[in-house]
Amino acid sequence: MTTRGVLYIHSAPRALCPHVEWAVSGVLGVRVSLDWIRQPAAPGHWRAELSWQGEPGTASKLASALRGWQLIRYEVTSEPCAIAEGERYSSTPALGIFHAVTGMHGDILIPEDRLRAVLLRAKTEGSDLEADLARLLGKPWDDELEPFRYAGEGAPVRWLHQVV
Repeated sequence: MTTRGVLYIHSAPRALCPHVEWAVSGVLGVRVSLDWIRQPAAPGHWRAELSWQGEPGTASKLASALRGWQLIRYEVTSEPCAIAEGERYSSTPALGIFHAVTGMHGDILIPEDRLRAVLLRAKTEGSDLEADLARLLGKPWDDELEPFRYAGEGAPVRWLHQVV
């Protein structure tokens, strides 16, 4: 069983670009050479996109391989398949990493227990329910990444099929 997804490197300093390729190659099991283009939203940074196909869980492996690199912004998505829901990972230097499970239409699926916890915290601690729900939906990450997404319109996308 395979799934498909996309890796978006929204911004990376030039010096990290070969290291990103090396990390992605390690996850996919094939040599990866990305088409890097300048990122106008962050002078001195570069961006790239890669469409991939692999086993369910590949998105989490890609996100883990890039996690902790404080100078890059990225997103990894995977489509749902017969044995797994879809996933979305977003990462920024300021916010760290965000993970969401996605349904077949791309909607974020929030587990019941997380919703109950947010409601309880609002009731007992007076937390900001709207802000907590926005965080569960990844809004802070979307807000930070949006200028980098627009800066990348028209960028080439290449398909890479993992050998299984």
